[in-house]
Amino acid sequence: MSTWPGETEEDPDVEEDEEREAEDASEAEESLPQLRTAGHAPGDLEIPDGVAVLEGSPSGGRRGVAIVASRFNGDVTNRLLESALGELDRAGVARGSITVMPVPGAFELPLGAMALAKTRRFSCIVALGCVIRGETAHFDYVAGEAASGLQLAALETGVPVAFGVLTVDNLEQAGARIDKGAEAVRTALEMADVFAQLRASAQQAAR
Repeated sequence: MSTWPGETEEDPDVEEDEEREAEDASEAEESLPQLRTAGHAPGDLEIPDGVAVLEGSPSGGRRGVAIVASRFNGDVTNRLLESALGELDRAGVARGSITVMPVPGAFELPLGAMALAKTRRFSCIVALGCVIRGETAHFDYVAGEAASGLQLAALETGVPVAFGVLTVDNLEQAGARIDKGAEAVRTALEMADVFAQLRASAQQAAR
């Protein structure tokens, strides 16, 4: 095959390699549809035999539970709160053992959670709210500070704080994730239970 000056003749082997790489990449994408759509890998944690396991249960009993909820984007937060309260009912937590603290927005959730945790009246805290992405960087600051602040509240007090804050692009995404309220409750109760077990085993060992 003749070529113009300055041009090089294409190598058919190189073309075949490129086509093969493209096919491999396509097959890899097709083999991971669940990872791409669900945002997490499937499967449960498998713990081998022969080790001690300390695991909590999302049960209520006589636990005191606090919910700190953002008033901003109230339509979404109301539904998150309904989901959370329904899960607490199913877990056996009496309504008289539940305290709800409304705060202005997601940015104030960490301060509310910290104040509730420091009272030592509650075995766990559930934070509920919704931050919807807009046209400015406001979303990034509020969502990031809410997440890090809630984690700090848990770390500084030792009281489990569950993250039930939706960080979404639009209302449709928020509507599809309302069960995050119930999920946050299960997380909070499980951590409260495992902490109670840990304290009980430590006290028993000290005797």
